Amino acid sequence: MPTLLGLCGVPIPKSVEGLDYSGYIRGGKNPGDGATVILCPVVFGEWVRRLGGREFRGVRTTRYTYVRDLNGPWLLYDNQTDPYQTNNLANRPKNSKLQAKLEATLARKLKERHDDFLPGDAYTQQWGYQVDANGRTSVRSPGASK
Repeated sequence: MPTLLGLCGVPIPKSVEGLDYSGYIRGGKNPGDGATVILCPVVFGEWVRRLGGREFRGVRTTRYTYVRDLNGPWLLYDNQTDPYQTNNLANRPKNSKLQAKLEATLARKLKERHDDFLPGDAYTQQWGYQVDANGRTSVRSPGASK
């Protein structure tokens, strides 16, 4: 959305996430650093805990995908040599420097986003979601009775 707004010459609201690539499209400098945050803030729907769902934060670079959950590093894939992500390289001694570099990138990105990476229940409460026993959610309307 920021790029579309930029291409239209419309000011981008501060509340909008993402980067404006309109200058880059026009031949300017790339505003990104090649790393994108990926996340699941709340476990619900088809991604419930009983089926292995968990909160996570990660970064996707042009070559790697690195993901941590609330317990620490979880996934690390080399997307160049393993595009289908079948060989998890996380927590292997020979990948410790790479993993540390990606962890530092993730930490920086989360700090920029003001993301404290809390357990999903904190966000469920903050955003007013109601979660039933099957993990389905709904949003309570402001002012609705409980």
